[in-house]
Parts: sequence; C-alpha cells; structure tokens
Amino acid sequence: MTINTIIFDLDGTLIDSMGLWRQVDEDFLTSRGIEVPEDLFDNIPGGNSFVQTAQYFKDRFSLKENVYQIMQEWTDQVGYHYRNTIELRPEAENLLKAIKASSLKLGLATSNSYELAEIVLKRNGVWELFDFASTGCKITKGKPYPDIYLYCLEGLGSDAAESLAVEDTLSGVMAAKAAGIYTYGIWDGDSVRDHEKIRKLADDYCMDYICLYEQMKKRVKL
Repeated sequence: MTINTIIFDLDGTLIDSMGLWRQVDEDFLTSRGIEVPEDLFDNIPGGNSFVQTAQYFKDRFSLKENVYQIMQEWTDQVGYHYRNTIELRPEAENLLKAIKASSLKLGLATSNSYELAEIVLKRNGVWELFDFASTGCKITKGKPYPDIYLYCLEGLGSDAAESLAVEDTLSGVMAAKAAGIYTYGIWDGDSVRDHEKIRKLADDYCMDYICLYEQMKKRVKL
C-alpha cells in the first residue's frame, strides 16, 4: 500500500527536551519541600498524557493544586526554554521539509500540550509544515495506548496502513504499533534503559536523522 502520511512524536524525537522535563518535575517537587523519590520516573503511569501525569503527581504527593493548575505551572516553567533554547534535533528540519515537498501529510502525536508544541515548533520554523497535531491535552488515555495516534489519523484523514510513525520511547513505539502504524524507533539518550526493547518492538530503528532519512526513502519517495 502507498504511504501518504508520516507522524512524529515531539519530545526526544523532534526536539532534545526530555532532560528538561525531568528537571522541571524535580524542581516542581523541591519547590514544595518534597523530596524527589528515586522511583519517580519509573512509576509515572504508562498512559502518560499531559493530564494523566498531572493527576499522578497530584495523587502521589497529595498536592492542593488541581490538575489544571499543575499543568499550567509546568507549562510556565518549560515555556521559557521552548521559546528560547530548545532546538530541533540535527537534520530533523531537512527531513520534515522533504516530506512536505513530496506532498505527504505530516502529523504530530505528542503527550505534550498543544500550547508548548506550537511554541517550540514555531520558533524552530516548522510548525506550519504540520497538517494536524494530536496532543496530550485532547486525549484521556496517553501512550502506550493508541488513542493519540488514532486521533491524529482521524484528524489527517489517513489510514494506519498508509502511514509511518517516528518515536523515541518504548511507550511511544507501543502506542504507534497498537494503532497499526509501521513505526521507526529513533535513539534518544534519555531512553537508554529501554533501547533494546525499542529496537525489538519497532519495525525499524535509527540512531539519527541521517539514518532515518535513508531508511524512509526505501518506503516513500523523498
């Protein structure tokens, strides 16, 4: 079947930001006098939409703020870096532009908020390349559930069998695969503990965007 759609994850896949999110989570707790538990990131639930992660923090640490106040504080903290310092991964822009030049549909499927996705991709000059963005603010069940990808496919008017996905995390690859999409895993240092699982589960695996570009050309005309 002819491929007509390519969907990208955001954090860790298109932009180098996963370490920032870890720091924000730690600062969020220490500013409230809460010691950061060693298993904090191990125990964040698998369906980690933006809303679900905020609910997890509220419940685990008995926070007085509601879920939306927590989400807004995270957005404010991360916003500075998304507006000023976070860059696209090397060669990502070239691949995105090649995809659009080939008249393929381009989607975004991220657990992050719509607001932050728009901010960072606009600053890096690629927001307008995307035809549809499926974000964690719109989805009740996040990755590894397929909902965020199914919503993106619906918004794009695309079929899973005619699509490709790119993900850097195990939960992300699981979500895309569960949606029935041929999935590329891409290396990110923050996901090192899951690299072997990602390699085994993904349909293909690349260390960088140069490799990804070459591998995609085997399936689509770029």
